[in-house]
Amino acid sequence: MLQSACWAANAIFSEPGFAGNLNRLFSGGERQSVLISAHFPMCALFKFAKPQPAIAELPSASAPELREAQMAAASYGPRIGGDSHDYIRVNPSRVLFALLDVAGSLDQTRAIVSAAQSTFRSCGQQLLNQDDANEADAMIEVCVQMNRTILEAAGRVCPCPAFAGCFNESLGTVCYVNAGHTPALLRDHTGVTELGATGLPLGLFSHSAADASIVALEPGASLVLVSRSLVEANRKGSEFGLEHVKEILLATPTTAAEGINAAILGQVRQFLGPKPVSNDVTVLSLTRSVAAKAFASAT
Repeated sequence: MLQSACWAANAIFSEPGFAGNLNRLFSGGERQSVLISAHFPMCALFKFAKPQPAIAELPSASAPELREAQMAAASYGPRIGGDSHDYIRVNPSRVLFALLDVAGSLDQTRAIVSAAQSTFRSCGQQLLNQDDANEADAMIEVCVQMNRTILEAAGRVCPCPAFAGCFNESLGTVCYVNAGHTPALLRDHTGVTELGATGLPLGLFSHSAADASIVALEPGASLVLVSRSLVEANRKGSEFGLEHVKEILLATPTTAAEGINAAILGQVRQFLGPKPVSNDVTVLSLTRSVAAKAFASAT
């Protein structure tokens, strides 16, 4: 239910008259607050008048080298919207990664994405570089700061679904925040599990924060993030769909991150045929090799 509320919020706040739409979103129904809990104490709207700052676009980061694991991102077609992925190593055993979807065209979102990316890197490095850092608290704070940055850079309400995670190589865990983003998919020996929203999209409220959750990646497991535009890729009235992505994951035995990305985007290409994409289509995959089992046993 929270995932539906997040996608509804994204659509509502993209329309004119967002103040009135706030009442439409939360009136006449049960407020979705189970997962937002104490970390969402108020919903005060920011209303800025200042223009977008002139911020230089940051270069795309190279995928970090991991111990007995792989991380890679790929896209289909040219970048035309506000999708952005990033990853950064913050200490010898932790790597941060994120997939954002800022509402708007590339020209409209360039400065906003760059500002959010800069905050993601600097705040993540500051909060998670120490071994004794509390990953859940740190990830919540990273998203709080990104939320503020997006509102300030946009000068307006600017819906930005986001998935941000911290991969702990030593433990084989991912501490993540899903702020209204398409569910991440975890594939392991039990099948494919959705990691749904833990809060509303960034860029809507000045005092909002999603909860953080932790999931373990067993040796051979894969965690896959896809952009909403990939799920909603449409041809002749039919959507590609998240269930289709799950089917591809189950039918793709490889534990190579680039191989998973290629399999998913290949199916998107086949599904769309000659039709061009209308928005960014992005995949980010994190995989642990089967060899990690021996490493875990040794430690």
